[in-house]
Amino acid sequence: MEYITYDFKIRGDERGSLIAIEENADIPFSIKRVYYIFNTQEGVNRGLHAHRTLRQVLVCVNGSCKILLDDGAEKVTVSMDKAFQGLLVDPMIWHEMYDFSVDCVLLALAGDFYDEKDYIRDYGEFSELVKVRVK
Repeated sequence: MEYITYDFKIRGDERGSLIAIEENADIPFSIKRVYYIFNTQEGVNRGLHAHRTLRQVLVCVNGSCKILLDDGAEKVTVSMDKAFQGLLVDPMIWHEMYDFSVDCVLLALAGDFYDEKDYIRDYGEFSELVKVRVK
Protein backbone atom coordinates (compact mmCIF):
# COMPACT_ATOMS: atom_id res chain seq x y z
CA MET A 1 0.00 0.00 0.00
CA GLU A 2 1.24 3.46 -0.83
CA TYR A 3 0.89 6.32 1.61
CA ILE A 4 1.65 10.03 1.50
CA THR A 5 3.85 11.98 3.87
CA TYR A 6 4.47 15.71 3.86
CA ASP A 7 7.79 17.23 4.87
CA PHE A 8 6.95 20.64 6.27
CA LYS A 9 9.40 23.52 5.82
CA ILE A 10 11.44 24.17 8.94
CA ARG A 11 11.95 27.84 9.64
CA GLY A 12 14.12 29.21 12.37
CA ASP A 13 17.33 30.76 13.47
CA GLU A 14 19.73 30.51 16.39
CA ARG A 15 16.75 30.73 18.78
CA GLY A 16 15.17 27.52 17.53
CA SER A 17 12.86 26.08 14.90
CA LEU A 18 9.29 26.75 13.80
CA ILE A 19 6.95 24.92 11.47
CA ALA A 20 3.80 26.54 10.10
CA ILE A 21 1.15 24.35 8.48
CA GLU A 22 -1.44 26.07 6.31
CA GLU A 23 -4.65 24.47 5.13
CA ASN A 24 -4.96 23.82 1.39
CA ALA A 25 -1.27 24.71 0.99
CA ASP A 26 0.87 22.46 3.17
CA ILE A 27 -1.89 19.85 3.49
CA PRO A 28 -4.59 19.11 0.89
CA PHE A 29 -7.70 20.16 2.83
CA SER A 30 -9.17 22.76 5.17
CA ILE A 31 -8.52 22.19 8.85
CA LYS A 32 -11.72 22.01 10.91
CA ARG A 33 -10.41 20.32 14.04
CA VAL A 34 -7.07 19.90 15.79
CA TYR A 35 -6.42 17.42 18.58
CA TYR A 36 -3.43 15.67 20.07
CA ILE A 37 -2.62 12.50 21.97
CA PHE A 38 -0.11 12.57 24.82
CA ASN A 39 0.76 10.79 28.08
CA THR A 40 -0.11 7.47 26.48
CA GLN A 41 0.62 4.61 28.82
CA GLU A 42 3.13 1.91 27.85
CA GLY A 43 1.64 -0.89 25.79
CA VAL A 44 -1.52 1.04 24.86
CA ASN A 45 -2.79 1.11 21.27
CA ARG A 46 -4.85 4.06 20.08
CA GLY A 47 -6.98 4.62 17.01
CA LEU A 48 -8.30 1.16 16.13
CA HIS A 49 -10.82 2.60 13.69
CA ALA A 50 -11.38 3.97 10.19
CA HIS A 51 -13.39 6.95 8.99
CA ARG A 52 -16.01 6.93 6.28
CA THR A 53 -15.17 10.41 4.92
CA LEU A 54 -12.69 12.17 7.24
CA ARG A 55 -9.18 13.02 6.04
CA GLN A 56 -6.47 13.83 8.54
CA VAL A 57 -2.76 14.49 8.74
CA LEU A 58 -0.91 13.10 11.77
CA VAL A 59 2.29 14.74 13.01
CA CYS A 60 4.43 13.37 15.81
CA VAL A 61 5.52 16.73 17.21
CA ASN A 62 7.52 15.12 20.02
CA GLY A 63 8.89 11.65 20.67
CA SER A 64 7.91 8.75 18.46
CA CYS A 65 5.22 6.20 17.69
CA LYS A 66 4.23 3.75 14.98
CA ILE A 67 1.11 3.87 12.87
CA LEU A 68 -0.39 0.83 11.19
CA LEU A 69 -2.34 1.68 8.03
CA ASP A 70 -4.68 -0.96 6.59
CA ASP A 71 -6.74 -0.51 3.42
CA GLY A 72 -8.33 -3.96 3.71
CA ALA A 73 -5.96 -5.49 1.17
CA GLU A 74 -2.57 -4.43 2.51
CA LYS A 75 -1.07 -3.27 5.77
CA VAL A 76 1.91 -0.99 6.25
CA THR A 77 3.58 0.36 9.38
CA VAL A 78 4.92 3.91 9.38
CA SER A 79 7.39 5.07 12.02
CA MET A 80 6.67 8.61 13.13
CA ASP A 81 9.62 10.38 14.76
CA LYS A 82 10.14 13.62 12.81
CA ALA A 83 8.37 16.77 13.99
CA PHE A 84 8.55 18.17 10.45
CA GLN A 85 6.72 15.26 8.80
CA GLY A 86 3.00 14.63 8.47
CA LEU A 87 1.22 11.43 7.46
CA LEU A 88 -1.99 11.61 5.44
CA VAL A 89 -4.73 9.23 6.61
CA ASP A 90 -7.48 9.10 4.01
CA PRO A 91 -11.03 7.81 4.48
CA MET A 92 -11.55 4.04 4.70
CA ILE A 93 -8.06 3.40 6.06
CA TRP A 94 -8.03 1.47 9.32
CA HIS A 95 -5.36 2.99 11.54
CA GLU A 96 -3.77 1.98 14.79
CA MET A 97 -1.19 4.02 16.69
CA TYR A 98 1.13 2.16 19.06
CA ASP A 99 4.64 1.89 20.50
CA PHE A 100 4.43 5.43 21.89
CA SER A 101 7.58 6.83 23.47
CA VAL A 102 7.09 8.27 26.96
CA ASP A 103 7.38 11.82 25.58
CA CYS A 104 5.23 11.29 22.46
CA VAL A 105 2.81 14.00 21.38
CA LEU A 106 0.84 13.01 18.27
CA LEU A 107 -1.01 15.91 16.63
CA ALA A 108 -3.96 15.39 14.28
CA LEU A 109 -5.17 17.97 11.76
CA ALA A 110 -8.65 16.90 10.72
CA GLY A 111 -10.61 18.01 7.69
CA ASP A 112 -13.96 18.01 9.48
CA PHE A 113 -15.58 18.36 12.88
CA TYR A 114 -16.05 15.38 15.18
CA ASP A 115 -18.88 13.11 14.04
CA GLU A 116 -19.30 9.75 15.76
CA LYS A 117 -21.30 8.47 12.75
CA ASP A 118 -18.17 8.81 10.60
CA TYR A 119 -16.25 6.27 12.70
CA ILE A 120 -16.02 2.57 11.88
CA ARG A 121 -14.87 0.99 15.14
CA ASP A 122 -15.44 -2.68 14.30
CA TYR A 123 -12.77 -4.26 12.12
CA GLY A 124 -15.21 -6.84 10.75
CA GLU A 125 -17.55 -4.09 9.58
CA PHE A 126 -14.60 -2.22 8.04
CA SER A 127 -13.51 -5.37 6.15
CA GLU A 128 -17.01 -5.87 4.73
CA LEU A 129 -17.31 -2.22 3.66
CA VAL A 130 -13.92 -2.35 1.93
CA LYS A 131 -14.88 -5.52 0.07
CA VAL A 132 -18.05 -3.82 -1.19
CA ARG A 133 -16.06 -0.77 -2.37
CA VAL A 134 -13.61 -2.93 -4.36
CA LYS A 135 -16.34 -4.82 -6.29
